[in-house]
Order: sequence, then C-alpha cells, then structure tokens
Amino acid sequence: EEIRADILARGVSERGVFRQHYETDALDASTLLIPLVRFLPPDDERVKATVLAIASELLENGYVLRYRVEETDDGLSGEEGTFLICSFWLVSALSEIGEAERATQLCERLLGHASPLGLYAEELEARTGRHLGNYPQAFTHLALINAVIHVISQEEAAGA
Repeated sequence: EEIRADILARGVSERGVFRQHYETDALDASTLLIPLVRFLPPDDERVKATVLAIASELLENGYVLRYRVEETDDGLSGEEGTFLICSFWLVSALSEIGEAERATQLCERLLGHASPLGLYAEELEARTGRHLGNYPQAFTHLALINAVIHVISQEEAAGA
C-alpha cells in the first residue's frame, strides 16, 4: 500500500498522466498496464488521460513506441521500432476505457501484420511493416490474445 501511495502521489505529471519515472514527464507505454493489472480502475481520470495521451503521442504510423528515445536516456543508441506488445496493450487499454471502436480498428490493423506463419516479432518497423527484434516473441502473442479477448468482450457487451 505504501508503494501504491507513492506512485499515486509522485508518478502522475501536472497534466494528469502517469509518467515514465518520477524525474520526468515523459510517457512510457508500460503505463498502459495500469488498468490491465487493476492497479487502478479504467474509469479513473488519470488512467483515461494516460491511455489517450499514449494513443496520441507515442504512435508512429499508428503503432505504439515504448517511449520517445529523444526524451529518455536508455543508454542505447539509434532508434527503436514500434513495440507490438505495447500496441496490443493499447488495444486492451482502449477497450477498458470505453474506446471500443478505436480498439477494434487498431486490433484489426495489428492482426494484418502477422507473418505468413501467423507469428509476430518483438517490434514492427512502422513505415514498412517489417518485423524486427526477437522472432517469434511469446510476450507479443500473449498481449495479442488478451487484446482480442478485450475486443470480443466489448462487442458482446454492446450486443454486436
């Protein structure tokens, strides 16, 4: 409970979104897990603001970057591709906050990037759709399954 209180007190920026760490206002797609692991409910205004900020500010050609490399000193040189796990987390988080149509559209786009074997890598080069990094990446597939479950649950709840 002490850690939770500290995160809620210091982990939210002045604009009301969860930050990458206490010394920055930079976004990090890992904060999409906040509603998914039930740290906070999806109707919490900080959760909604964070999900929408990531959906607006951490996208490259419609797919999610983990963070903006120009805002974060991660010790690595060069650029990163978009992270497929983060993109599938965004599908789930959008579903959680009631953005079902956006979630479905992103999920359908992502499903179109499966390899000929139906597999996904760790990252996607957003301009070309080329798979990058570890292949196949098990974590990406777990996030895919959860995202599809979220989309189906939203459709069923809406009576689609």
